[in-house]
Amino acid sequence: MQKRLVRKLELEMLLSQIEPHPSPKPSLEQYTIPVDIAAVMLYIVAYTHGGVVGKTVLDLGCGTGRLALGAAFLGAKQVVGVDIDRDVVKVAFENSVRTNLKEKVQWITGDIDAIHGSFDAVLQNPPFGVQRRKADRKFLEKALESGKVVYSLHKCPEKDKAFIKKLKASKIRVVSVAPSPFLENFIERCGGKINAVYAMIMTIPHMFSFHTKRKHEFIADLYVIERR
Repeated sequence: MQKRLVRKLELEMLLSQIEPHPSPKPSLEQYTIPVDIAAVMLYIVAYTHGGVVGKTVLDLGCGTGRLALGAAFLGAKQVVGVDIDRDVVKVAFENSVRTNLKEKVQWITGDIDAIHGSFDAVLQNPPFGVQRRKADRKFLEKALESGKVVYSLHKCPEKDKAFIKKLKASKIRVVSVAPSPFLENFIERCGGKINAVYAMIMTIPHMFSFHTKRKHEFIADLYVIERR
């Protein structure tokens, strides 16, 4: 178990070694979480909310493993990563070998419904529901069923350029915000209670043919949700 506070730079260096999906599928919204966002998210989870060190952690829709491997690096007791894409799970395993964390993470290929049991924390960067409407809701439901506390990224409806400027001016580029009324109601219906929401800027590079810009910049909100 990790006994010391890991410097954010160390975490970012570890995460930068983790390869993204070589051939992402737009239908599954396979956008590898950027290194900076993954590092900020893991740092908040681990050191603001005490959700990693010595905890059992589940990464739903783990992709190539950035959140799962980051949690293992920070000192999680047990980490499980699950993804429906067999190819991406293979890459996640290879990433675990590359980062010397192979023995600390268990990888599962399958739908998230295949997961049973209870975890101290669930980390997830779920589909935002852009290609498949309501795709994020299934992840939230499963996360609240599986974890005592859920840390979930969601696309913010906020498009105010002034707010993005405020975020960029922030020293750590993270600002506490109010939850989306829709998500708040949905989470409450699923038996969850929102403890905090952190807004940050996420940048996704040009990946698919329907992308019209070299990169897409938007606000992502990290929801901290406690199961009632």
